[in-house]
Amino acid sequence: MSRVTARRKTLRISPAGTVRRPDTLAVEEPLEIRTGGESLAITMRTPGADIDLVHGFLFSEGIIDTVEDIVTARYCAGTDDAGQNTYNLLDIQLRTPVPVRPRNFLTNSACGLCGKTALDEVRTRLRFPLPDLPAMVDVATLSRLPAELRSRQQVFDATGGLHAAALFTADGTALVVREDVGRHNAVDKVIGWALRENRLPAHDLILMVSSRASFELVQKAAMAGIPVLGAVSAPSSLAVDLAEDSGLTLIGFLRGDSMNVYTATERIDL
Repeated sequence: MSRVTARRKTLRISPAGTVRRPDTLAVEEPLEIRTGGESLAITMRTPGADIDLVHGFLFSEGIIDTVEDIVTARYCAGTDDAGQNTYNLLDIQLRTPVPVRPRNFLTNSACGLCGKTALDEVRTRLRFPLPDLPAMVDVATLSRLPAELRSRQQVFDATGGLHAAALFTADGTALVVREDVGRHNAVDKVIGWALRENRLPAHDLILMVSSRASFELVQKAAMAGIPVLGAVSAPSSLAVDLAEDSGLTLIGFLRGDSMNVYTATERIDL
């Protein structure tokens, strides 16, 4: 078994009959993030690019500002029933320690709060106001992004069970693609990569996701200074409100030659 996929028995039923056979599934395991030995957060994720994930998560939550804010990131000891290291616990040493206490993470800020409160929470933490960028990307380039993203989803090809996120340049060049069972984790992984590559604020890049556009994905894009977010499915109402509030261009139902541009349409060259 690899760290990313696992095999499980299944009964396949189809018009041709039934057959018992193994199926390939995407792995979902917890990753505990500790700082100074104290637990900060736990997320369910697909193993792989954990360092990028942690950098992206801590940045999106306003805990770190630069890659230098993390001094070390190391896996702690932990084994499964077979005695193998689980690699499911990362201890982070921060340059400036933060107190570990119950936190209202931005990712969950829309839970139990009204929309205005959630928007205000994000607005107060934004580092990189989005610049006015007329005609940043043309429709033809945007139309190619879903297929470009899909062509790089290697684990999805094997399992059918993962979300994907990618950062593209304005001419449609893919810089990084990450997959994960959680769409927010996939976005954290690409933002973490950008942080480690000194590409933030990403005012010249496009974030493309294989899922719907939720509030949390718009929040993460805005925090990273990404001006354009494209999604193959629908946005939520609060996602559109946050995109409007932060000046982000939000595109939904981006499928081939058709798309809905909900906010900041001036960045799209028609």
